[in-house]
Amino acid sequence: MGKRKIEIMDTTLRDGEQTSGVSFSAAEKLTIAQLLLEELQVDRIEIASARVSEGEFEGVKGIMSWAEAKGYADKIEVLTFVDKGLSIEWMKKSGAKVQNLLTKGSLNHLTHQLKKTPEQHFAEIGEAIALANENGIATNVYLEDWSNGMRNSSEYVHQYLDFISTQGVKRILLPDTLGVLIPSETFQFISEITQKHPNIHFDFHAHNDYDLSVANVMEALKAGVHGLHVTVNGMGERAGNAPLASTVAVINDFMPEIEIGVKETSLFSVSKLVETFTGYRIPANKPIVGDNVFTQTAGIHADGDNKNNLYFNDLLPERFGRKRKYALGKTSGKANIEKNLQELGLQLNQEDLKLVTQRIIELGDKKETVTKEDLPYIISDVLDSHTYQEKITVESYLLSHAKGMRPSTTICLKIDGQIIEEHAQGDGQFDAFMNALTKIYKTKKMTLPKLTDYAVRIPPGSSSDALCETIITWVNDGKEFKTRGLDSDQTVAAIIATQKMLNVIAV
Repeated sequence: MGKRKIEIMDTTLRDGEQTSGVSFSAAEKLTIAQLLLEELQVDRIEIASARVSEGEFEGVKGIMSWAEAKGYADKIEVLTFVDKGLSIEWMKKSGAKVQNLLTKGSLNHLTHQLKKTPEQHFAEIGEAIALANENGIATNVYLEDWSNGMRNSSEYVHQYLDFISTQGVKRILLPDTLGVLIPSETFQFISEITQKHPNIHFDFHAHNDYDLSVANVMEALKAGVHGLHVTVNGMGERAGNAPLASTVAVINDFMPEIEIGVKETSLFSVSKLVETFTGYRIPANKPIVGDNVFTQTAGIHADGDNKNNLYFNDLLPERFGRKRKYALGKTSGKANIEKNLQELGLQLNQEDLKLVTQRIIELGDKKETVTKEDLPYIISDVLDSHTYQEKITVESYLLSHAKGMRPSTTICLKIDGQIIEEHAQGDGQFDAFMNALTKIYKTKKMTLPKLTDYAVRIPPGSSSDALCETIITWVNDGKEFKTRGLDSDQTVAAIIATQKMLNVIAV
């Protein structure tokens, strides 16, 4: 027995746009529509609501013009209303060919919002469908508030389904409009409907108010539903809709009897593009598409991955066009660092690896984010420390910078076991530090090298502000040398570089 083919209908451009603060331009809608159908290869897309605005109209016209040329016209759907032909007129002018007619799926909505009897509502729906047929427009129907309809007025829902099954509609769309269903109800309600109407195509449209949308999708499929409505990044009103990426992964991994055509490897790139267009940020821990979901932080996990991928599951990042990362921070441990070094093509002996690990843990304790790009800088800093013996240390310092006052620094220096404290002002905090240091060296009748160059950089490609490398060039007795300092603070990095210089000249 072959697999059961399920249609995936993406409604990011219609229902997803109801996310608070989100509005796509016509050009953005066209780009997303093209990616959904050609790159992700979803079966259908719902792109707009009829009669909403001039911008919406122009957006639909643009998409339909492209879709007609590509042969996709029957894959593009628009939400319409029972409005005595106004929506159909709008559809004709825009070029749209499939309407998703919004009708009442609960007696509560029908009675209190429309204030009509079922018979009155059915008659108007029949007229809207007939008018669409006359104008070459195919019809799917939404049963708005269907989930509450099944809970509180199932007789009305079945009366409606008996009527609509005679109207020649293409699909019946069952929305959990208010996101109230639990999985067991989803299975029960859809089983009841699909068994009674085995020849009708039913779609399920889940909302995520209780974070149950994907669980409800699974139960709807088990109950025999034929299509699913999803959005990129789970966008939508309130808590959003069933997310496309999670839905696809769950079906592919746990429902082998079901076939879908969505291309997994494009999920992440389309997700990021939609994030960019909307400004609606994807949570870092959102399954499949979140920034952190393929990042191992704990060192024991990286160690296990080194020893036979012990902490892998079926959600391999490569499936979604992504790569596994190993976070660097206070919990990372040597194994995480080794994984990152492997990617950079670097190797360290165990002693140096231990020192680098310690440095990363120190940065992690400061709540700094350390990236793979920072690693060469940390290694350089740690290995550089091998080149001299630490005889002189900056024990403590106080840097102050206040409006209307010259920057000043108080430092406490330890030279051969002796603590010396000094205070000075300068043109900047580091200049004040150097002035205080000069005072100390004068009292010891010692001279300092001349500072000839001061450069600051962050690791190229690093999106983190965790590390800043300060490189200072000194001239001592006619010989030039450089020292480096590494810290999240530029001035502190310069002080570290200066302490290294003091030890180099003390040799």
